Amino acid sequence: MTFKVTGGEQGEWAVLQVSGELDLVTSPVLRQRVHDVVAEGHHCLVLDLSDVFFCDSSGVGVLIAARRLIRSCQGRLRLVLPARGAADGSHVNRVLGALGVRRLFDVYGDVGAALGDEGEPLSA
Repeated sequence: MTFKVTGGEQGEWAVLQVSGELDLVTSPVLRQRVHDVVAEGHHCLVLDLSDVFFCDSSGVGVLIAARRLIRSCQGRLRLVLPARGAADGSHVNRVLGALGVRRLFDVYGDVGAALGDEGEPLSA
């Protein structure tokens, strides 16, 4: 798994791009990176999961924990899944749906839409 913070901030948003597998081994890395971003003062976070090809329940647990952390700071969390993710069902989208937690997240088709104020999240 690799992480890349694109440009540090884009407006009020910090963007973390995640790729590879989000599983028992790699989830703690994402958890720590989210905590680091919040500790740096970013309370609006976009997690770009477009390049995540596998996500297990521990990965979902990290996403739920990130949501809880961001909400405790009165911040906002947005997930980016591939543009056709809601229609086609990307792997992460399917896992979130199967576990019944997809509705907890604001999901966007791309980073541009997630950063914009006009865009509506994709429906669950």
